[in-house]
Amino acid sequence: MSTRKVVLVTGSARGIGAAIIRELAKCGYDCVINYHTSEKGALLLKQEVETKYNIKAITVKADISNEQEVNEMFDVIEKEFGTLSCLINNAAIDIPKIFESKRTQDFKRVMDVNVIGAYLVSRKASKYMLKNKWGRIINISSTNGINTYYPMCLEYDASKAALISLTHNLSIQFAPYITVNAIAPGFIGTEAELNDYDKEFIEEEVSKILLKRPGRPEEVSKLVKFLLSDDADYINNTVIRIDGGQYGS
Repeated sequence: MSTRKVVLVTGSARGIGAAIIRELAKCGYDCVINYHTSEKGALLLKQEVETKYNIKAITVKADISNEQEVNEMFDVIEKEFGTLSCLINNAAIDIPKIFESKRTQDFKRVMDVNVIGAYLVSRKASKYMLKNKWGRIINISSTNGINTYYPMCLEYDASKAALISLTHNLSIQFAPYITVNAIAPGFIGTEAELNDYDKEFIEEEVSKILLKRPGRPEEVSKLVKFLLSDDADYINNTVIRIDGGQYGS
């Protein structure tokens, strides 16, 4: 069994998830890097954090919407670490299309990954945390689930609102041993965000932010680090926005 805290970050081969792995590895956490398609990124990240921070990291491929694959992922975690201390439900997908082009299967796929996936992983992770009478679960939601809405990604927005509801229910279910909180990032300048959108859209989004810039993945990771720390022992069942003072849709 690992003598250090072990954290699982879903969807952590790139973007915010990778930033969270780097921040927590720097703090001495052993890390489980979950990915579905980005194997190369996951392996490079594993090598990076093990070399820099002298921690143990493993990569596990799993589609978190698939219960069998989730179970197999936890078999690997059990074998490699014997326990799990913290879970960051970060994995998410978005299928933006104009309303008329949306398909029922797209809506179902987004909900399967973003909501059901978080539920499946939380259910498995909680068994270790309840046994240890200590644990942390953080769900990465979005301001899109609160009051920033785009019809082009209405299923994504719905999934992030559902993730907030899941946060509240799980915090009650797992009390008093596991704190469950949600983080709601606004416009964060990940590689995907900055490369996938045109300049006009980015400028429009930045104009709605009081700090007049996108957030950085590292800023989200530092908030995660705080919520996992002993300093956050009394923070539970809440949603924390990190959006630079974002307003409007």
